[in-house]
Amino acid sequence: MNAKVWLVGAGPGDPELLTLKAVRALQQAHVVMIDDLVNPAVLEHCPQARVIAVGKRGGCRSTPQAFIQRLMLRHARQGRCVVRLKGGDPCIFGRGGEEALWLQGHGIEVEVVNGITAGLAGATQCGISLTSRGISRGVTLVTAHTQDDSELNWTALAQGGTTLVVYMGVARLEQIRQGLLDGGMAPGMPVAMIENASLPGQRECRSDLRGMLEDARAFGLRSPAILVIGEVAGNLEAHQRMAAAG
Repeated sequence: MNAKVWLVGAGPGDPELLTLKAVRALQQAHVVMIDDLVNPAVLEHCPQARVIAVGKRGGCRSTPQAFIQRLMLRHARQGRCVVRLKGGDPCIFGRGGEEALWLQGHGIEVEVVNGITAGLAGATQCGISLTSRGISRGVTLVTAHTQDDSELNWTALAQGGTTLVVYMGVARLEQIRQGLLDGGMAPGMPVAMIENASLPGQRECRSDLRGMLEDARAFGLRSPAILVIGEVAGNLEAHQRMAAAG
């Protein structure tokens, strides 16, 4: 593998959900730059590499983005193969596109390796099919943690007719709930709150839009967690079938 930067999705947490292409990139890496939410177990595929922690997590002290980009650039220019290992998929709320463009603008070859995103893995392992014929015709992925703290278009999301998956929403549950209610979503709309998606410690709290705030507090919901909001989150018959099949 020639000197380059691989932007690799490590998946939602379960190391068995790592893709074969991600494993191949890790096996050939000289340097692996790892995010906070990546399961350290995946590092067994790169014993030869130098591992650098460059964690970024909302509300906590984080490695500056500019520093991460300059570090990737420096190692790549020194002829090393660099893997930037990100939780989930690098291009779903992972700044993968931003990093790829910046590196390419500095003459660095970049390859993106997709990973399974937490919203999909968490929902599936809780027996929720994000799309379901006759129930949900699509999926909308949003993050509650915006760069400029601007509000999402809650009315459009509330009336979109799709399953809504919210990332990084634990600290903004009240705003999410009120925004969707004000936007016209039914108070009884089912909600699933899924913590530590795909990991052995995964937990789920089932509620509805009306009661989600109180239920989350009673449950002790903590980050990292995703919210699945829509009729599919209340389809308990499908949940039981999927759980039995698994």
